[in-house]
Amino acid sequence: MSDTALELVDVDAGYGETVVLESVNLSVQPGSSVSIIGRNGVGKTTLLDTVMGHTTLHKGEIRLGSRNLSGLAVHTRVAAGLGYVPQEREIFPSLTVQENLEVAARGSGDWTAARVFEFFPNLDARRGNRGNQLSGGEQQMLAIGRALMGNPSMLLMDEPSEGLAPVIVEQLQEAMVTLRNEGGFTMVLVEQNTRVALGFSERTIVLDRGRIVYDGASAELGADADKLAGLIGLDR
Repeated sequence: MSDTALELVDVDAGYGETVVLESVNLSVQPGSSVSIIGRNGVGKTTLLDTVMGHTTLHKGEIRLGSRNLSGLAVHTRVAAGLGYVPQEREIFPSLTVQENLEVAARGSGDWTAARVFEFFPNLDARRGNRGNQLSGGEQQMLAIGRALMGNPSMLLMDEPSEGLAPVIVEQLQEAMVTLRNEGGFTMVLVEQNTRVALGFSERTIVLDRGRIVYDGASAELGADADKLAGLIGLDR
């Protein structure tokens, strides 16, 4: 059994001939959580897309546990244990909440539609509504619920707080912490909200121009306002 849940080894990747990620080396231990932050356009979403198989891998290897994912189709990676919550949510607008969950069901694990409804009571109350009849927060909950229906071992989450009201962000934070603490998942969170990112994971990675420029303790980075501002361009 591998002692890493996810490993990227000397990865160059991008879209077609365009290289976005360069020489990325990353190891994530089973059951841990990692936040990825950085300015817009530095490769955060591309990193998750590369793990999922949505980009062109120019060099390197991607491993999930002991399995080499490089070159495998997206659906094969999902079957191997990846769950993805994309930035655009990408729920089916014409399907009901119930149907959105049912089409995503994979395997015979603990996550069923009933459990998702228990976890997200808002969705339970809206189970008969179509995807395009949900609020932004409800759509985000549905995107997370759909990923859980695949019964993954690893959750990749891309900007879950984007465009949401602060009170909804707080609800989602609570749900994410529960998944981190009780769900048994390994989690990788890409987040533009630095406060959310640093508060969620003990470890944070900063990307700049497709390269990792910081990989260390979230508390240490959060306590050094000048360093944080220099890395991601925040005003103090």
